[in-house]
Amino acid sequence: MVASGFCCEGCNYVFRLVHDHGLAGYYRIKDQITVPADAAVFQVRDYAWLEAAQNKAESAVVDSGRPPELVLDLQGVSCAGCVWLIERLFAQQAGARDIVANAQLGTIRWRWISGAFDGVAFAHTLQAFGYLVGPLGKVRADSESRSLAKRIGLCTAFTMNVMLFTFPVYFGMEPSFEFARLFGLLSLAFSSLSFLVGGIYFISRALRALRVGAMHIDLPIGLGIMGAYAGSLYGWFTGEERFVYFDFVSGFILLMLIGRWAQVAAVERNQRRLLALQPEVPRVLTQDAGEVAPGDLRLGQVYALNAGQTNPVEAQLGTDGAIVSLASISGEAEPRVLAPGARVPAGAVNIGLSPMRLTARQTWRESLLAQLLETPKRAGIRDHWIEKIVRGYIGGILGIALLGGMAWWWVTGDALRTWAVVTAVLVVSCPCAVALAFPLADEMATVALRRRGVFVREQALWTKLGRVRQIVFDKTGTLTLETPVLQNPEALKGLESSARAALHALVRDNPHPMSQALLENLLAMGAPEALEGEVTELVGCGVEMGEWSLGRAGWRGAPERAGATVFVRAGKVVAEFVFADTVRADARQELDELRLRGLAVQILSGDRRDKVAALVAELGLPSSCGLGELSPQEKAAWFIGDRVTDTLMLGDGANDSLAFDRAWCRGTPVIHRGLLEKKADFYYLGRGIGGIRALFEVDTVRRRTQMVILVFSIFYNVLAVGLAVAGKMNPLIAAILMPVNSLATLAIVTGGMRRVFRAAR
Repeated sequence: MVASGFCCEGCNYVFRLVHDHGLAGYYRIKDQITVPADAAVFQVRDYAWLEAAQNKAESAVVDSGRPPELVLDLQGVSCAGCVWLIERLFAQQAGARDIVANAQLGTIRWRWISGAFDGVAFAHTLQAFGYLVGPLGKVRADSESRSLAKRIGLCTAFTMNVMLFTFPVYFGMEPSFEFARLFGLLSLAFSSLSFLVGGIYFISRALRALRVGAMHIDLPIGLGIMGAYAGSLYGWFTGEERFVYFDFVSGFILLMLIGRWAQVAAVERNQRRLLALQPEVPRVLTQDAGEVAPGDLRLGQVYALNAGQTNPVEAQLGTDGAIVSLASISGEAEPRVLAPGARVPAGAVNIGLSPMRLTARQTWRESLLAQLLETPKRAGIRDHWIEKIVRGYIGGILGIALLGGMAWWWVTGDALRTWAVVTAVLVVSCPCAVALAFPLADEMATVALRRRGVFVREQALWTKLGRVRQIVFDKTGTLTLETPVLQNPEALKGLESSARAALHALVRDNPHPMSQALLENLLAMGAPEALEGEVTELVGCGVEMGEWSLGRAGWRGAPERAGATVFVRAGKVVAEFVFADTVRADARQELDELRLRGLAVQILSGDRRDKVAALVAELGLPSSCGLGELSPQEKAAWFIGDRVTDTLMLGDGANDSLAFDRAWCRGTPVIHRGLLEKKADFYYLGRGIGGIRALFEVDTVRRRTQMVILVFSIFYNVLAVGLAVAGKMNPLIAAILMPVNSLATLAIVTGGMRRVFRAAR
């Protein structure tokens, strides 16, 4: 917590910005949980793709008289408060017409007056408030949750109609009643529609799982649906009411669909918080062919790399020096100054103000960056615990049905009576524990984590967590903050307004990490408009504008002082700023807690060995827990043997990508780079790493709740199947038992998971 009362200067800045725009109403309607401002709020971001998209949209409607429009992906929107805020911000833009922000789909559509609206300026405004826009990804109308929602809607209508025409039977309608056969026919019709719309969903998935030798939870659901529907179909055609369970069939299908939707929707909601498609590695301007995509660069071709851009291929520097950041590919936190003719690795970011002239020394296909960005296909994860439950359930129910049928046949010799008992066993042996309650427990765990700033992206995460025995951390940006932290903010607060304005001008469009840290603090203080003037840079020294300069000690008349960044006016020192890579505030405590849970901790970093050793000592870990100066390939090579199947990897940069591909489970604290979030099983936001412990704590409660559900389900099935084997089961009792069982199961889930919601407050 900083002196302002906020967790960081980023949150302080956004809070001030909301109020300065007259939008304080946001805080009355937003979600209860507010995620801390992300580093992307302050970072220089390339919106050239958006400018091109706006020009294309305006050209497309130039003769039609219609307003141009764009549909984009939106990151950061999560509630009605976000939608309200975005709409108000748009209304304040010149030339704006109308806007629709969809929090469910994570998209935004805006229309404007041609020539009067600046889309890039609006994107920068949204970024300042913590929202990012990106090119529209693939159409999401085919998402599984939307498909399930449609099935649920139809099956709800079918079930209500089945109930409408079945209730008269339970209330004493005689088979001889003139409309009895018609009511039965309508029940058959609507139950058949429910079977085709909802039942086939589970049956087809069960068959696909069987083809690959897996026992999926859809298998007992599919068997129950087919057994109940087949028996009911036979009973209707033969007039045997004891076989007719149409209301059970439709109701059971509806419940199972709702359970599956709850499981899928929570994960998709977290996925939609991310941009579906991050802008690709930017096109570069070549000397002989104009702008080209990285994949079209030829060996020996000369090209320019603008400030803030990422170098796509290994190249040779042709300008008089440059300053680059290698943090995302090597983990090296400090920027590196390059001399003319130096090698510039793929993935290096130009954090100077001037373009770099480079000569390509490899093609995109050979580039390390291309390898790091590639997403390999991963085999599906099988939940062996669930498969054991499914095998036990199916074996037990089929065995009981077979033995019960044989006993009834032996005692009575009545084939219809025997088949009625077998059908009743198949109908009432409800797999609600694994088909309804387990998904609901997963969904509630996912929501509880979201309140802690942890977002589950892959449903398989719950299966993986049970096998995790050690956690591997990257250093830079994972255990430490992404940007250096200003250690003496009082020096900034003591500046006069003119000095603040000059400093704002020097750091405003500067991608250097220290400039970004100063910008964050300035904006949080409500810095005045930047002074006008041309900002120039002397690589390796600093930046200057007129009589003002900001750079290393010993430059522009500043005295030599190790580790200080000096702000100078006309040769006179105005202020000295001290920065440091800062360990996340809760890192030591959280690592201790994780180790108490029996989890081993390891740090793999590309940063210098001495810096890694210092971090390990600061965190109170054994010296063997930290490895430094590792290349991306060496990080990946660390994952051998059991490490491949029991390790959770936490990283944030491209240099972690190959290790991510090898790790059993993966998480990232960064969601604005477009590198690892699409590979991660989960991501977490905020200034600390407390979300990692929360992940394991919530999973422990989830597993404990599921065990209670399983025990209850066994008792229920013993009772219900016992009644069926004893010949005491009929459609009316089955129709009563199913909702009672479902409600009791849901009550157990709600009660068991309540504690994780209490802890999140």
